[in-house]
Amino acid sequence: MSREPIISVSPKGRTIGVVGDVYRFLATGAETNGKYTLFDAIIGPGGGPPPHVHSREEEGFYVLEGEVTFTINGERIVAKPGTFANVPVGTLHSFKNENDTPARMLISAAPAGIEGMFFEIGVPLPEGSTDAPPPSHEDVEKLLAIAPRYGIEIRIPGA
Repeated sequence: MSREPIISVSPKGRTIGVVGDVYRFLATGAETNGKYTLFDAIIGPGGGPPPHVHSREEEGFYVLEGEVTFTINGERIVAKPGTFANVPVGTLHSFKNENDTPARMLISAAPAGIEGMFFEIGVPLPEGSTDAPPPSHEDVEKLLAIAPRYGIEIRIPGA
């Protein structure tokens, strides 16, 4: 099936808050024929997901601003702007902003599909938002309940 190229000078994607972080979706499976999804992430101080494993998609992270600490298969890496991290399917990983200023990354996932989880659990935010509501106990419970339907196993430390 032939598809038209996507060209956008100033991407305006769906913006949502997910457990305290801001995600703006630049391309989803609907635009990429299911090949990949691409989103801009703003990770506030202390933000980032718990350790987890994807059974369906490979993820790529490109740090644009700030610092993000990745833990991939137990190895800790402090990533500064310009750092790219690729996380293959089935790899235990997490990331966290351990600083007092927001960090920003581009995240890709291939194949597409994970965006459905974000849309299901996230809170819609106005375009241009840089802050999300802090995560509530209910937000975390919702994430833990919905993630397995998208092939994601969340491993809460100490649980």
